[in-house]
Amino acid sequence: MTSLGTWLTPANDGIYCPPGDFWIDPGNPQARALITHGHADHARGGHGRVVATPETLAIMTARYGPQPGGLAVGYGHTVTVGEVRATFYPAGHVLGSAQILLEYNGERIVVSGDYKRSPDPTCPPFVPVPCDVFITEATFALPVFHHPPVEKEIGKLLDARASAPERCVLVGAYALGKAQRLIALLRQAGYDRPIYLHGALLPLTRLYEKLGVKLGDIQPMAGLPKAALKGEIILCPPSALADRWSRRLPEPITALASGWMRLRQRARQRNVELPLVLSDHADWGELTATIEELGPAEVWVTHGREEALVHWCERKGISARALLLHGREDEEE
Repeated sequence: MTSLGTWLTPANDGIYCPPGDFWIDPGNPQARALITHGHADHARGGHGRVVATPETLAIMTARYGPQPGGLAVGYGHTVTVGEVRATFYPAGHVLGSAQILLEYNGERIVVSGDYKRSPDPTCPPFVPVPCDVFITEATFALPVFHHPPVEKEIGKLLDARASAPERCVLVGAYALGKAQRLIALLRQAGYDRPIYLHGALLPLTRLYEKLGVKLGDIQPMAGLPKAALKGEIILCPPSALADRWSRRLPEPITALASGWMRLRQRARQRNVELPLVLSDHADWGELTATIEELGPAEVWVTHGREEALVHWCERKGISARALLLHGREDEEE
C-alpha cells in the first residue's frame, strides 16, 4: 500500500472515498456517486444521488430515466462532498466526460475516467491537471497501439464511398460518442450529404443535437428503398453489421470505427472490409506522454493493459500499481 491517497479505497467495482462518503463510477447502485462519463461501464442506474456534468446527467436520464437528486457540475467548478473538494475538468472522451480532481488532506488526486488527446469536435479537449496521484485507464496501453490521424481515417471512408457509387458504406459505430464524433468529423471534411442512421443510434444522436452539437442532416434509414441508399453513408451499432436487415442495403461496404481495428485479426474476425482506426481512448504514446506531462508522484491504473503501463511507469521512476477494477469493458470502443 502506498502512502499517498490512503483516503481512497479501490474496490472491485469502483473507488470509494470515506471522507466524502461517495463512490466514483461504481458498478452497483450507491447512495452517492460521482460519475466521470455516460458509458454504461462507468455510469449505472439506481444511485441515490449522482454528481456529474450536466451533459452526463442528461445522458444518464436518457438511458436510465430521471436522476433524482442529481447535481450538475460544470467544467472548472468545485463542489464540496463531505470533507473532499471535487472539481470537474474535460477528459475529451465523449460529450460530458470529465476528469475529477479530488483534494483532501493536502493531496491532489485526479480520477481521469476514460480520456483521449486526439481531436473531437463533439466535446471539449482533455485538460492536463497537475496532481500527486493520477488515476488512469489503460485500454490501449501497449506500444502496438498507435492511432493514426483522424483525417486519414475519414479520408479512407470518403474514398471508399466515391470509388463505389452503386454501393453504400455501412459503418459500425458505438451509440454514445463514436457515432456522433464520426458524423462531426465527416462534416469537418466537407461531407454535407444526409447521413443515415440505424434506429438504435438516433436517440443519443438527437440528444447530442439538443445539447448543442451540430451534426447536419441526419436521417433515419428505416423504410427507405434500397435504390435511395446507393452511394450513401449509413451508421449502425457494431453488433448490427452482420444482422439480416443489412441485406436490404445496396451491396454495403462494411466498415468498423474502433481503436481495435489497428489489429488486422480483429478486422478479419468481424468480416470488416474497411477497418477505420478511430478511437475515443488514448493510445500508447498519448498515455505515456500524458503521465510525463503531469509528473505525478504515483500512477494508479484502473483497467485495460495494466501491466505494460505499470512497468513503463516503474522504468521511469514513477510509483505505479494496478487497481484491477472489474466491470470496465472495452465495449465496441
